[in-house]
Amino acid sequence: MIDQRQVMNFRVQAQQLDRAEGTLGNTAVLDIGAQETGPDGGRWALAMRGVDVAALSVEDLILLWTVRGAPHLYRRADVGKVAAAVEPFSDADAGKRIYDAARPLKAADIGNLAALDEVAAQMRAIVTKPMAKGDVSGRLAEVMPEPYLRFCRSCDATHLHEMPFRLAAVRAGLELQLDTSPPVLQRTAGFKKAVASGDRFDLIRAYLRLLGPATPKHVADYLDTTVKDVKARWPEDVIEVTVGGEARSLLAADEPALESADATATRLLGPFDLFLQAKDRATLVPGTAHAKELWPVLGRPGAVLVDGELVGTWRPRKSGKTLKVAVQPWHKLPATTRDDIVEQAERLAAYRTVSLAGVEFTT
Repeated sequence: MIDQRQVMNFRVQAQQLDRAEGTLGNTAVLDIGAQETGPDGGRWALAMRGVDVAALSVEDLILLWTVRGAPHLYRRADVGKVAAAVEPFSDADAGKRIYDAARPLKAADIGNLAALDEVAAQMRAIVTKPMAKGDVSGRLAEVMPEPYLRFCRSCDATHLHEMPFRLAAVRAGLELQLDTSPPVLQRTAGFKKAVASGDRFDLIRAYLRLLGPATPKHVADYLDTTVKDVKARWPEDVIEVTVGGEARSLLAADEPALESADATATRLLGPFDLFLQAKDRATLVPGTAHAKELWPVLGRPGAVLVDGELVGTWRPRKSGKTLKVAVQPWHKLPATTRDDIVEQAERLAAYRTVSLAGVEFTT
């Protein structure tokens, strides 16, 4: 029997949220990818884990559309193994990952993996120099047949289904330029997909290592794949533990860390930080009302993490060269905890290269 607090502490330590300093090479979240969504995305996630983000360059980091079609940061040196790791497990898996795009492909007797390969080949041929996403999409619409295309009302144009477009980019050896909006795609120099990802980048193992203990459904939901595909690739070197009456798995090598985990750190987690991406949300936030506040349909806030517990939400209020942080605690916070939160807000402001104008606590 493992209680919720042990799980939370284990994840804090596994994800290195309690460390003061670190390097890209030993930052574990980069094995699974740090989602780069919003101003406090992947690079803020690295900064919180002790990485000197200001010293990094495009030679160090690469941005790819991978898990769930979202942009994730990785070490540039790992791109070949990452490409192997994010490859769909099967044709059925590919069909689930591309959502509604699978239906017209099936009607046209086109396999999902074959479709991704065809889109990738065309993208590779089109993107010979950096190109904006819209320009690539427009060119693809000219060369791809009808089963690949859809009419977009918001754009009032016909273009490729979104998920095949995103998931084919890595297959085509394409990356996203950092800090471009709309996204700009470019070829990755010297790209070559590895034959296999290896244990370190295997997404199922990485999930268990960083977000365990977990079930196959948790992992499948995270990857947007089928439970059947995850179960077929479930590691053998796991132990079974019970969390809240539910049987879950943990990599056997991590059992000592789970038993001894103790987290003492205050952090302002970005809205899409890996810690908040776990699919057992009731473990992260037992209260339904608080869960709705943390994961609304639109406009996610960040989360305040204190000593292995999520204690509230926060939102940035930027004005010119100043930043205010609005904190909504879920219970009364001691003065020392408030001081720690202010310290982390200062850290956030420094990361954003602005001045902190204050931290507002809603009571």
